[in-house]
Amino acid sequence: MNGTQSPHASIALLIDADNAPASKIDFIISELASHGVVNIRKAYGNWKKRTLAGWEKVLHDYAIQPVQHFDIVKGKNATDMALLIEAMDILYTKDVQTFCLVSSDCDFTPICLRLRADGKRVIGFGSAKTPEPFINSCTHFLYLDEKGTTKDSSSQQSQSTNELKGNTKLMNTLRSAVEATQDEDGWAQLGPVGSRINNQGPFDHRTYGFRKLSDLFGAIDLFEVRTRSKGGVTTFQVRLKKGKAKKKAKG
Repeated sequence: MNGTQSPHASIALLIDADNAPASKIDFIISELASHGVVNIRKAYGNWKKRTLAGWEKVLHDYAIQPVQHFDIVKGKNATDMALLIEAMDILYTKDVQTFCLVSSDCDFTPICLRLRADGKRVIGFGSAKTPEPFINSCTHFLYLDEKGTTKDSSSQQSQSTNELKGNTKLMNTLRSAVEATQDEDGWAQLGPVGSRINNQGPFDHRTYGFRKLSDLFGAIDLFEVRTRSKGGVTTFQVRLKKGKAKKKAKG
């Protein structure tokens, strides 16, 4: 993930077990490790249901506390409301910088917006079918199915150049980040570019199948990527190819 925090920052992991795959818990915990320490780990659901058997098998291995909520009426569970109440309790009573919500349910959009309004980071995990409002309300969002699987950029073909270029939102995000941080020759340091992109929304290059942001830029023929070494440190730079970039006014 981009934009790592202090290794000691406190994280609250709240899982909607009814709408999340237990098989991805190792991936989730590994990702959160780069953002801090997951001190609060809770999974919500009606644990009498057979569909949650997969979660039951991993709760103790990952020190996750199961929170029981019976269905209030047939076909409607109380999990969502319980998770929302828990998130607000943590917000007001605990020193937590990052909240992680594992679900594909857009009902959690309001709580994400509320947490972010209070200056908290919100990391979401869900399926490729997760509604856009929930995804966009998170600081970062990663997919838990094939779409979000990280692949080796040297062989991955998850999205072709044409598919990437056809993603208007993606292209506008990449282009504007480069143009906002470029020098007089059009070159932009990849670090500031990545920070600019993160500030615009819940972007993660691995969503598109690339391990590094530089690999994503390199796969799109509208951009040039090069490396520069100074003092033994190698950095990446990117710019729009000539004819594709707007000239930056001098003075």
